Amino acid sequence: MNRFNVDQDSPLLAYLFAIMPKRSKKDVKNLLSKKMILVNNQMQTQFNYPLKKGDVITIGQRQVQTHLDILYEDQELIVINKPSGLLSMASEKEKEKTAYHQVRQYLKEKDPKSMIFIVHRLDQFTSGVLMFAKNEKIKNMLQEKWNDIVTKRGYLAIVEGELKKKQGTIQSYLKETKTQMVYSSHDQSGKLAITHYQVKKSNSRYSLLEIYLDTGRKNQIRVHMQDLHHPIAGDTKYKAKTNPIGRLGLHSHILELIHPVTQKKMTFEAAMPESFKRLF
Repeated sequence: MNRFNVDQDSPLLAYLFAIMPKRSKKDVKNLLSKKMILVNNQMQTQFNYPLKKGDVITIGQRQVQTHLDILYEDQELIVINKPSGLLSMASEKEKEKTAYHQVRQYLKEKDPKSMIFIVHRLDQFTSGVLMFAKNEKIKNMLQEKWNDIVTKRGYLAIVEGELKKKQGTIQSYLKETKTQMVYSSHDQSGKLAITHYQVKKSNSRYSLLEIYLDTGRKNQIRVHMQDLHHPIAGDTKYKAKTNPIGRLGLHSHILELIHPVTQKKMTFEAAMPESFKRLF
């Protein structure tokens, strides 16, 4: 494998073109699409990922992220920090490159009889705290009493623009089109969604928000940020115009709950991604 120390700020694809002048542009793009590029030991496929001076690029064999960032594990639960780009669970097109598959493989290496169960999900391009149950009884307990057991759900979001109102609450009823586009409505036949936000940092182009949810609806934060006319950076589905960090600017940083067995309050935290910090 080849390693390169980045000597100046640059979009990733432009830098790859510069360090591999003998390769065709198509070949260089294929390295990214085939997951053969690591930036600071993290797989990167975004052409416009913003490199910074001092970053390290590794070019080699096809990379599949299997490293698990385990935040917590006991007899009933396992909690990980899911990277952006990794599905929570299998889809019609992808069965193995998922958080579910990676956690399952990790547990089976320790005990071939082990099992895991989906409790909740994060969007593919949202990073952060993701929890699985180790048996079906715990899964059912968590899902049936989710709103009672979970006491805090916190996110960090990078949104476009500078908000005039530094904190607030958005409340609407969410509905979904046949093309899976979620939107806000005043029609109470939709699902009630309540989002609280506070501006933590801002500059002329972007704001970093801390967000807490009273409800956990599909695409809730993404829709509510669009409603504020400050869509999440990188979220082209919900009208974002820019992608400054080469990924969706949404990260689940806190999940607080009452443990279903011990009844102790537990807080799981996933640190803010470096790409979020660098933007400010």
